[in-house]
Amino acid sequence: MESSVTSTPSGRQRLAHHTLFELLSSMRFAISLLTVLAIASAIGTVLQQNQAYSSYVIEFGAFWFDVFRLLGLFDVYHSWWFLLILVFLVLSTGLCLYRQVPLMLREIRTFREHANESSLRSFAHRSEFPAPANAGETITRYLTGQGFRFKVAPSPSGDTLIAAKAGSYTRLGYIFTHAAIVIICLGGLIDGNVPLKIQETLGWKKIEKRDLPQDQVPAISRLSTANLSFRGSITIPENGDADVVFLNVADGYLVQELPFLIKLKKFRIEHYPTGQPKTFESDLIITDPDTKKSFETTIAVNHPLIYKGIAIYQASFGDGGSKLKLQGWNLYSPSSKSFPFDGVVNQTAQMSNGALAYSVEFGDFRKFNIQDAGEAEPNQEKPGFLQGMGKVMEEGAAGSTKKNLRNVGPSYQYKLRDAQGQAHEYHNYMQAIAIDGRSYWISGMRASPAEPFRYIRFPADENGTLEGYMRLRATLFDKSLHPEIARRFTDGALPDKSNPALRAKLHDSAMKILELFSNRGFDALGKFIEETLPEAEREKAADTYIKVLERALFEANQLSRSRAGLKPAEVSSDSLQFVRDSLNALNDSFFFGAPVYLQLTDFTEVTATGLQIARSPGKNIVYAGSFLLTLGIFFMFYIRERRIWLLVKPSAGTTLFAMSCNRKTIDFDKEFERHQRNLAELLSKG
Repeated sequence: MESSVTSTPSGRQRLAHHTLFELLSSMRFAISLLTVLAIASAIGTVLQQNQAYSSYVIEFGAFWFDVFRLLGLFDVYHSWWFLLILVFLVLSTGLCLYRQVPLMLREIRTFREHANESSLRSFAHRSEFPAPANAGETITRYLTGQGFRFKVAPSPSGDTLIAAKAGSYTRLGYIFTHAAIVIICLGGLIDGNVPLKIQETLGWKKIEKRDLPQDQVPAISRLSTANLSFRGSITIPENGDADVVFLNVADGYLVQELPFLIKLKKFRIEHYPTGQPKTFESDLIITDPDTKKSFETTIAVNHPLIYKGIAIYQASFGDGGSKLKLQGWNLYSPSSKSFPFDGVVNQTAQMSNGALAYSVEFGDFRKFNIQDAGEAEPNQEKPGFLQGMGKVMEEGAAGSTKKNLRNVGPSYQYKLRDAQGQAHEYHNYMQAIAIDGRSYWISGMRASPAEPFRYIRFPADENGTLEGYMRLRATLFDKSLHPEIARRFTDGALPDKSNPALRAKLHDSAMKILELFSNRGFDALGKFIEETLPEAEREKAADTYIKVLERALFEANQLSRSRAGLKPAEVSSDSLQFVRDSLNALNDSFFFGAPVYLQLTDFTEVTATGLQIARSPGKNIVYAGSFLLTLGIFFMFYIRERRIWLLVKPSAGTTLFAMSCNRKTIDFDKEFERHQRNLAELLSKG
């Protein structure tokens, strides 16, 4: 049968309130919240936050991207559930303080001077001494010398209880640590920008997903200078300025207005001898629109500027629109002539040969590229498309155990987009790079950002230029020259002209191989072999075709040199290796995805500074909470509360000594023995 208290609606309501209060203020609930918070913080630390959604899709795939997005893991510290945990943690810890602080303060003040003899005799650490006439005075003098505070409580029976304590302030550690958690969580809530979350929920602010110039972004997607908290990045080229910062939010952005204008006067960077960045800093001009005054300042890594409560950090650097001079080479034309082409980083240029039109989207330029120049493994005899280049250029030389970092010179990236909108991305190096003792021009290609770059090697000629390869390529693709190449090959292979039938057969075979290879490379040769020969003969035929092709290509190189007015190349290991490298490059060019190779010949670098702009009013609050947390932990772990009771019984001529500690340790046992020995000695002297 229900009691009268819980049988009424008001009674049940009070019981529900009491139960909720007990739950929120319980230590288990607070620890559970702290555990979830720690896990969430670890995820937010490991998983890079506030990146473009496309990069997350590439990294995790569509399925896990959707899962992580629904859980809010791409912006953990601003997700609704993380902020909700902070709110409940503030409530739970605050209620714990509300319940326990009065008790803690009472324990700090009290001496427990009302303990009786029976309770003292139940202590594990106790002893008994004689009680001379001046026992009370001797004991109080000793306690004072040992740093104890005490209180003397005489009883009507004539007995005197001296209650002493030391280290009672250890209980402040509990108060400090709990208060620190509340303060840190409040700082997190402030920097979590709860007001903005409320505005987004109510529809007062809307994430912009269109690619618009900042001055065309509507007001509903703009944040005023009064916004409580934000953190974003901005890139400013030299002599450029900015008074807004774009904040990545979910799959869009918001425009945060700044209460000042930032102009980059000069960006400076120093490099190590290897070319790696050493230090970089920015000379900024800050203009305040309210006062119309400007001032100059320099920021560097770990040396930010804080103005109007907003911190400006030197975060990175990049390209601010470098001007590139290029030399274009048509990869499938029978002409060896190049054409000039200009581009600007972060801009788009148009390219056309009359029939086809392309747009060239220049993405990035790097003046320095640090690579491992260790010795690479030798290539296989017939490497596949771009074999091994990604590892050599991006991961260091295969087969090398030592690091030999060096600067391989400038590089740039661009996308070549056709009229249908299909694009391939390219990564080209300006200088020829030495690999396995030979020099190559390196160009990387990928069909989508999800793929790694695969690299093609265009061999350098004896003069260290690309012209020798391009002349050979043009000669091969000029089918009107195939008969002459085949004739030269036949004369070299059969100098004796006594067997015209065999010479004609060899000539025709060379013509056929040249035609097949110039159409689609090794794939065309392989398909021809599969369609015309039985399986048992294919491997032998493939080896023969490769030898014929290499010899014919050597003659094509001699012909290309003759047409250019150059003397024939000597038959040597270098000239033969050049032909083999050219053969591989010609085959790989069929998979290059572009009809043109853009060789960087000159540039005018324009640098840009990468700044992180942040308003974080909760930061100092979190710092204060962290200091208080450290202080609380110190109090709890390094201060021990010890209590001593000495019951002086003149009638019995004895003194009962009892001692307790909040933590039972070996040190406490030793301290008890020391006090026991000292008191026994003092009281025995009377």
